[in-house]
Amino acid sequence: MKIGNLELKSRLIAAPMAGISDRAFRSLCCQMGAAMAVSEMLLANPDLWHTDKSALRMASKDENHIRAVQIVGADPQEMANAAQLCAASGAQLIDINMGCPAKKVNKKLAGSALLQYPILVEQILSTVVKSVDIPVTLKIRTGWNKDNINCLEIAKIAEGSGISALTIHGRTRACLFNGEAEYDSIRSVKQHINIPVIANGDITSPEKAKAVLEYTGADGLMIGRCAQGNPWIFEQIEYYLRHGKLLQKKSLIEKAPLINDHVRALHNLYGEYKGLRIARKHVSWYLQDYAQSEQFRRLFNAIDNAEQQFIALEAFFSTTHLSQKS
Repeated sequence: MKIGNLELKSRLIAAPMAGISDRAFRSLCCQMGAAMAVSEMLLANPDLWHTDKSALRMASKDENHIRAVQIVGADPQEMANAAQLCAASGAQLIDINMGCPAKKVNKKLAGSALLQYPILVEQILSTVVKSVDIPVTLKIRTGWNKDNINCLEIAKIAEGSGISALTIHGRTRACLFNGEAEYDSIRSVKQHINIPVIANGDITSPEKAKAVLEYTGADGLMIGRCAQGNPWIFEQIEYYLRHGKLLQKKSLIEKAPLINDHVRALHNLYGEYKGLRIARKHVSWYLQDYAQSEQFRRLFNAIDNAEQQFIALEAFFSTTHLSQKS
């Protein structure tokens, strides 16, 4: 799949997720087979650009994968300025967020709230595209609610504004993450525009990934929540798409080195105090399917020393009677 001047090695993209898609997680997803991993959203408000949180969300030129940064806001010029800042710091692609359903984002007329205002959408997209010389993509939902599904209208605006690719989450803003994603809207959009369309929402297995690609005709897939604690989903899907059979799942012992690497990367990225706390949620996701893990996770969450986290993990991995929940 090609987005602008960028050639992606596969059709799989790791979704931007607030509080999750930091540099450590993005690198891990790409290591496991994602062609690209988009950063969590950077607010277009310039007053926040110099905070530690914003600095961590910008791309770094030392990242060895496609550097894609998502921006969110409602003012066209502020969004353009944010795109330029990201490009100057090393971003190779800018993704515009018009899909976030969070109230704190929507009340500022940003994220999915913008789907209600197509004229403003066009102004933002055109201004951002003209402000940078790297590809600009857009992520949306199908509409504000089920009575106002307008993703096709927004898609045509996006294509006319010079957007290089469009990601569609198969839910409205009102749906939040409830119920099941629908793919009819994505299929309709793909039939009416010529830029790449990326399907998103409830892609939880290799079989589901293939079915969504075939049904929608989408050019690619964006994987979000299913990758939490399971970055191997990318290599599993890619293998299934290429060979038509399932890749044997890794044992916990086989997963252990990557889990350790992720925890260490979090410590290095955030420092010990914050890093070990962020590591807790990731370790909880990694181990949630193991019947014997609940007590361990409670103990792990009480550890306040970075090196002790590795000692505890090593003890858990060396347990011989681990089994996955049925």
